[in-house]
Order: sequence, then C-alpha cells, then structure tokens
Amino acid sequence: MKLDGFKLEVYFSEYEFSAPYLLCCSDCEAMSVESLLAFEPGSKEAFMNTWLGYTESYGDPEVLKGISKLYKNIGPDDVLEHVGAQEAIFNFQNAVLERGDHVICMFPNYESNYSVAAKIGCELSYWNLHQTEKGWEISIEELSKLIRPNTKVIMLNTPNNPTGYYFSEEEMKAIAELARKHNIIIFSDEVYKGLHFAGGEPPAFADIYENAVSLNVLSKAFGLAGLRIGWIATKNKEIREAMALHKHYTTICSPKPSQFLAAIALKHHEKILERNRNIVVKNLELSDEFFKKHKDKFLYNRPMGGSIGFHKLKINTNIREFSKKLVDEKGVLLLPNYIFDYEDNYFRLGYGRANFSESLEVFAKYIEENM
Repeated sequence: MKLDGFKLEVYFSEYEFSAPYLLCCSDCEAMSVESLLAFEPGSKEAFMNTWLGYTESYGDPEVLKGISKLYKNIGPDDVLEHVGAQEAIFNFQNAVLERGDHVICMFPNYESNYSVAAKIGCELSYWNLHQTEKGWEISIEELSKLIRPNTKVIMLNTPNNPTGYYFSEEEMKAIAELARKHNIIIFSDEVYKGLHFAGGEPPAFADIYENAVSLNVLSKAFGLAGLRIGWIATKNKEIREAMALHKHYTTICSPKPSQFLAAIALKHHEKILERNRNIVVKNLELSDEFFKKHKDKFLYNRPMGGSIGFHKLKINTNIREFSKKLVDEKGVLLLPNYIFDYEDNYFRLGYGRANFSESLEVFAKYIEENM
C-alpha cells in the first residue's frame, strides 16, 4: 500500500516546533514525568528500576486493567494496547477491510479514519456534519440512507475532530441499532472522551454495541502524548485477534517506561481529566468573549466536547492564505480547512493548552490591526 503524505502531520512538521503560539493543537496540556509520578507515592524509585526488555504484545496487564475501568462492560481481555491511536486506526482498517467493501465515514474527520480505507480500495460514503444556526448537526436518517448491502464499517469520531460535535446517548443507541440491523461494524474514534461539557457524559460505543470498536489514547484528554499509549476496546474477539496479528508487523509491543507511567495515569485518571477539563473550560470562556467581540468576522461553533472547535472566517479572505500570513508574521498557528479535506473557509482552534490566553491575545491583536 502506497500512502500519501498525512496532511496534518506534514503541516505540523513545518510549524509545531517553531511557531510560538500554537492555537490549534488538539491535545491537552502535558505534564512532566516528575509531576505524573507525584500522583503515586513511591513510584519514582520504582520507575528508576523499570526493566527495559520486551513487553506483552497485547499490553501490560496493569495498563489493560486500568483501561477496562474506564468502561462499563469492558474487561482487560477486551482491550488491545497500541502505540498511540494512529497504529490502531491503521491496523483496524487493514485487519477488517478488503477491496470492494463499503465504508461510511463521518465527515469531517481525522484523515486516516477514511484515507486508509480508500487506499485499500474500499468504496467510501461520507456522513456529513452540517453547519446550522445552532452549530454543527448530523442526521441519523441520512446515515440510514447511505447503507448498502456491502457496507462493512461505519467510521465515527466522537467528540469529533475538528468540530467538537459529541453524540448524545440517544444518537449513539440509534446508530448502534442501525448497525446491528445490517450487521455492520462500528469503529468509534473516542480519543477526546473525558472532555464533555453538556451534562452527563455519553458511554463508549464498545459499551453499548457488541460489534463496536472504541479507540482511545492517553494523548488527547489526558495530555500525555509523549507516552504514545493508545488502545482499542471491543467485545468482538475476532476483530481484537485480527488486529493483534497486524500489530506483529507494526510495533509488536509498547515500551515499558511508557507502560509504567500509563498505569499511574490510568489509576489517577479522574484527577488528570478534571485538571484538563478545567483548562478547556477556562479557555472556552475566553473564546466566547473573543468571538462575541468579532462576530462580524467569524462564525463561532462552540464545541460540545473535546478540546477543539471548527470555526468559519466570514470575510472575503481565503483561510489558507490567512493562516499562512498569520503564522509567518505573528507566529500564531491555526489549522485551515484543507487539512481536513474541507472546502469551506473553516479553521480549527485547540482549547487544551495552558498558554491559550496568551496565544489568543496575539491573534486578537492581529485581527484588530489587519481586519
């Protein structure tokens, strides 16, 4: 399989470590190893004595146990550890899909959730989120009309990247019933789960549908991207085993130091997620003020969950050119529409970083001086 350049990673490789104001990153604020170890008394010495040999391919038992506690109906044997989320996305599609299968993908979405299937030779249909006066909305009826006799998988992303749209539990149950009726697998990218701001948090798809695969990772809501620990959770043993076989050709296993730290993060997940939710909520309040002040220039879509939002530049300026000029002149990085294969004048903002206020202030000054 010959893959094209991953647009988001190509873009970030140019700017992520040079631009001072990263206003579009999707991960929450990271922490140091020392800060993470502080959650668990005595862990610092234990970490220094960590054995650096190969680890279990399915995942460290303590990590799998910790992951299973994030779900209602998932046990350690229903989890498969991966190195980040990208490996799991790639392995799932290669393990499950064949040329000629039909795949329905929620859109817009994280690129590899549809691009890998396209390279395999699958037929793709896009289940589109729609811009309305209330923000982003999606229709279950439209999803039902996309289903074909050869539909194999529905690829979902909730909370959605880049829009911040979050399925309600009622919507999830309706999607699961459609999939069950037609014997379709659901792959649900849930890497921002834990960052919900509209009442009680909906469940994972793996908790409500026997043929669902829920993806998660410590990179986004946890803010621990440097650990590179991700996983899938599913009650479908056949899918888990097929993905495990593919993992033998990708990473084989995760590094033990990351697993040690991941076990601590999972044990103390409530405190870590609360920390990061507080950062996002504070930044969303600043965002509310900014977009209210500049409502003549932007269409504001306040995210329902996650740490990102997808907003529209309303003035007659190409967002790609605008973003390039902004980062070159002021060092403020936005993520323009083309990164998501989206045609309209939208851009992604990220709300999980501690320096959001500073970055937004520089952005606001640029707007006032140039627009």
